[in-house]
Amino acid sequence: MHLFKNTNIDFLRWRWHAIALSWVIILAGVFVLWTKGIPKGVEFAGGTVVIEQFETAVGVDQVREALDRNYPGGGKDAIVQSTGDPSSHMVMIRVPSVGSETGASLSVEAAKVEDALKKANLPYKRQGAEIVGPSVGRELTSKGIWATVLSLVGILLYLAFRFQFSFGVGAVVATIHDLLITLAFLAFFRYDMSLNVIAAILTMTGFSTNDTIVIFDRIRENLRTMRRDSMDHIINVSVNQTLGRTVITSGTALLTALALFFFGGEVLHGFAFTMVVGIITGTYSSVFIAAAIVSLWRGSAPTRAAAHAPATVTAPASQQPQRKQKPQRKARAS
Repeated sequence: MHLFKNTNIDFLRWRWHAIALSWVIILAGVFVLWTKGIPKGVEFAGGTVVIEQFETAVGVDQVREALDRNYPGGGKDAIVQSTGDPSSHMVMIRVPSVGSETGASLSVEAAKVEDALKKANLPYKRQGAEIVGPSVGRELTSKGIWATVLSLVGILLYLAFRFQFSFGVGAVVATIHDLLITLAFLAFFRYDMSLNVIAAILTMTGFSTNDTIVIFDRIRENLRTMRRDSMDHIINVSVNQTLGRTVITSGTALLTALALFFFGGEVLHGFAFTMVVGIITGTYSSVFIAAAIVSLWRGSAPTRAAAHAPATVTAPASQQPQRKQKPQRKARAS
């Protein structure tokens, strides 16, 4: 299936515009992270999360008021939000503190939350609970960071061995670009950094790298057959040749992520949002960022094979063989 035939788009013409746009988004994300930070899920921040189903429709404000009156400390740091189908009347309550990290006292805070609801005469039924201690949160944070760093190192080593070092640098820079852009959008829209989000980030990293490798593989093939062309021309031709595959693959993955975002429910909302941003950013970086880094690293001169190609030597005119001229026939007299 071919969506595009004989396209000749000059993608590298827009590389500086793309790099400038990326810097604007990244710097804006750094500013938001510096001023507001990024919300951490219960897995990393530690805390207690309970999901309660009420017999009748209960507003978030009513639950928050019950915590303010009856929960020790006023519940000012509690997070209350609706979850699931609105007709199910379910509310998620998260408090940052936990009891002891071992033994039966681990669920003390969940009991305090439910006691506050009882005192406010709000009939409920527990649907789920999640309790994570601070030490577990720190351990999960460390493991998440190491997983991301080791994946970047693995990508660099693989591409440096499989292709060339400049290709490895381009892929790693594009991957770091994708991570920063994704973190910026998570900070803009105030999504919690949870294990689901970490899983989506690592999935997006693999997806973006795969797309980049497809383009790099076509560049390597064209380097053998287009030896006298400039690197910029070879990159543009390669991106155009793989454009149809990129659009089909990314478009299919994006439709799946959008379906999860709109119909997957509250639990998968952060995961699906990260995947949507990651797929768009990964496709964009494979075309504009990774290829631009390779072009800037190697320059726009003819490729190395062309630069070292033997020059054609033209013999002097005196040494060139003389062509024998055929005798002209005389015109027959009429």
